[in-house]
Amino acid sequence: MKVKIVKTTDAACKSLMVRIIQRRGNREGEVEQRVNEIVRAVQRQGDRALLHYTRVFDRVRTTRATMEVKAGEIEQAMAKVPEQVLSTLRLAAKRIAAFHRRQVQKTWHYRDPLGMVLGQRITPLQRVGVYVPGGKACYPSTVLMSVMPAKVAGVEEIIMTSPIGNDGCLVLAAAKIAGVDRVFRVGGAQAIAAMAFGTATIPKVDKIVGPGNIFVATAKRMVFGEVDIDSIAGPSEILLLVDDSADPVHVAADMLSQAEHDELAAALCITPSLKMASKIQQALEAQLCETKRQTISIKSLQKYGAIIVTRDLEEAVRIANAIAPEHLELLVRRPEKWARQIRNAGAIFIGPYSAPPLGDYLAGPNHVLPTGGSARFFSPLGTYDFLKRTTVIRAEKSALRALAPKITQLARLEGLDDHARAVEARFTKES
Repeated sequence: MKVKIVKTTDAACKSLMVRIIQRRGNREGEVEQRVNEIVRAVQRQGDRALLHYTRVFDRVRTTRATMEVKAGEIEQAMAKVPEQVLSTLRLAAKRIAAFHRRQVQKTWHYRDPLGMVLGQRITPLQRVGVYVPGGKACYPSTVLMSVMPAKVAGVEEIIMTSPIGNDGCLVLAAAKIAGVDRVFRVGGAQAIAAMAFGTATIPKVDKIVGPGNIFVATAKRMVFGEVDIDSIAGPSEILLLVDDSADPVHVAADMLSQAEHDELAAALCITPSLKMASKIQQALEAQLCETKRQTISIKSLQKYGAIIVTRDLEEAVRIANAIAPEHLELLVRRPEKWARQIRNAGAIFIGPYSAPPLGDYLAGPNHVLPTGGSARFFSPLGTYDFLKRTTVIRAEKSALRALAPKITQLARLEGLDDHARAVEARFTKES
């Protein structure tokens, strides 16, 4: 199979861009009605609906008594994981925590010229729900990336839901290492609904984080407002900016590292060199023969993969900013120069040794990143996602008196007379 090479001067390039940007919503209309049914059933029927959907969709037979993973089961799972793997998970957790500690915000205040004390109180959320997907792969790294920032932020209780089957030892080991308080073996839209509304078994949370398939993403969108969410995650994507100094073997390998995630994943390369584009095409063809997830990768590359040939690197940067990819990699001369021109990306990987899997697993920054163009306004998951801000105002009588005429003027301009009277009431005895 040959990945298509498309020039920006070709008519096909524009349609490719539209298809890539819109791919996240391609099936939302089909699943929205079904997800709404699931969410409402769990809201009304609680555990009964949750157990039913877990049996139907996750093919996990459980009861109220066995829905929560017991401490002994987690210890048994830990014992089945080789010590070398546990050591790697602990190293990842340590590096993730070290990075996210630098994001912690602190309470602050100041006194203004009128003597008012104004500030912002920073407090952690009380209970957070972490969703960890199952299905096509096992994701202990997602456990660490979702839980460690919450622990660093000081969240009091972290619960985790996942369609854990017999192969869930790594996920449970990661949950133990990260410090998850409670684990429930449920997945899909029903798990999101359970955390959002609470059931007899699963407590209601303040915020739900973590990636998932389109059913999970749609459910998160539906419950937003009842609880907070991190973002609406879509399929994975990578965009590489490449010039003729790059190694085409590295480029092809990095494209395949994202294509193997999902049939909807997008793996793109943008280069001003047609010669380099041909080399990358050949490298992809050779490496596809060796990949273990060949069927998934081929479907992804056929529909959403491409090597785009631009007039120059300036045009390549403009296209990259328009796509706003989850992962953006710079394999060009003077990469720092071009990195400064990137406004929209979930994570930027600079230079040939900043391979995306480094960010996925052990660098420290979070790998839960904005997808589907949402890097224009969303940020990676971080400690700040688990902190809330409360405004604090303390004014003495003299400060209110000084501002009272302007406050009452603005209130009456807006037609809110009782707002003005609430201020004037403090001074009526003086007149």
